[in-house]
Amino acid sequence: MRTYPLPLPLAAALAATVLLTGCSDDKAGGDDVKNADRPSDSACALGDMGVEVGAGAAPAAGDTGTVTVTLTNKGAQCTLKGFPGVDLMFEGGTTSVSPDEGAKARSLTLGEDGTTSFTITYVRGEAGSAKSLDVHQASFTLPGDTRTAHELEWTYGEVARTEGTEASVSGFETSGD
Repeated sequence: MRTYPLPLPLAAALAATVLLTGCSDDKAGGDDVKNADRPSDSACALGDMGVEVGAGAAPAAGDTGTVTVTLTNKGAQCTLKGFPGVDLMFEGGTTSVSPDEGAKARSLTLGEDGTTSFTITYVRGEAGSAKSLDVHQASFTLPGDTRTAHELEWTYGEVARTEGTEASVSGFETSGD
């Protein structure tokens, strides 16, 4: 097999590419353009998160209520890609909550002390109705960390159901500045 020498400008460009791809100062600067396309950080771990729950409970059957979960990163910078996994537990079973209709999964990077939130929206069911789930507990996981779940007591009344559960979960929203 015969090899042909590369033209000098092409050889220089290839050599520069090889040298540059092997170099990394591994510094994460605020507006540092050379770090803009770095691979994303590791998935956020629930064990590194502070969790606060606030609710706008639905007062009566047929009303819509919300449960907002705010997460504060207490660990190293991490990334959330996708939706939180939310399950509602009731006597005799568990049901998974689907993302809000039309919601799109996105990637969100949280630095140390960074915050984000997501919201569970539900329609309150009629007490004792076959068309309601008597939910007593909810749990959620983070994408990439499905081994660890955070459980919370559900004190917001029954959740209505028709063909499925009348509940949904938003994507992660940015919080703070």
